Amino acid sequence: MESGSGFFDDAYFMKQALREAQKAFDQDEVPIGAVVVMQDKIIGRGYNQVERLGDATAHAEMIALTAAFNHLGAKYLPEATLYVTLEPCAMCCGALYWSKIGRVVFAAADPKHGGLARVKLHPKTQTATHIAERESLELLKEFFGRKR
Repeated sequence: MESGSGFFDDAYFMKQALREAQKAFDQDEVPIGAVVVMQDKIIGRGYNQVERLGDATAHAEMIALTAAFNHLGAKYLPEATLYVTLEPCAMCCGALYWSKIGRVVFAAADPKHGGLARVKLHPKTQTATHIAERESLELLKEFFGRKR
């Protein structure tokens, strides 16, 4: 999908997740985007498509995970990192747990729907946050501001 040479960092890959979120925004979906990365290579991309697909489970994380599983031909991602623009919900946290993903990086906390306080990730999964938080929140505020 997209390859790097070891020079990419969390900010770079979160920017890629923000590009996915912009796709959702442009399609009048809640603007959340995600990418799955392994060895500096994006192996899965996703953005919210709940309305488009008429599927309450079509969250950015779920779509990116499925793409990564298909890319690898595997059901576990212990060496991969998920970058997502908003804290995963409980459903997505459950999927992340079962994927055994190595790391989850999210831009902004979601006090209303975030699942990390309610659903534990795999014990070996590491987390990081506040990467491109401002950009993620601005996109969400603009989206919901238009809905009012």
